[in-house]
Amino acid sequence: MKVDIVTPDATLFTGDQVELVQLPGIDGSFEILKDHAPLISILKKGKIKLQNKNEKEQYFEINGGVIEVLSNKVLILAE
Repeated sequence: MKVDIVTPDATLFTGDQVELVQLPGIDGSFEILKDHAPLISILKKGKIKLQNKNEKEQYFEINGGVIEVLSNKVLILAE
């Protein structure tokens, strides 16, 4: 999947080899995998976890935001 994590000040991450995205949703943590249904959701303060094909993990701390998932593209607008 292609993933972009953008804040008002900078782009924190952009990449297209992501297999799993774990997010802090307002109703609880959730994950996005390849071919996920279209989705728009609000995020709360917490950590975003990205995992690539080699199971390498990266973490990003956010203070909230919004996620959009469409056609294997994940856009996270974070605070």
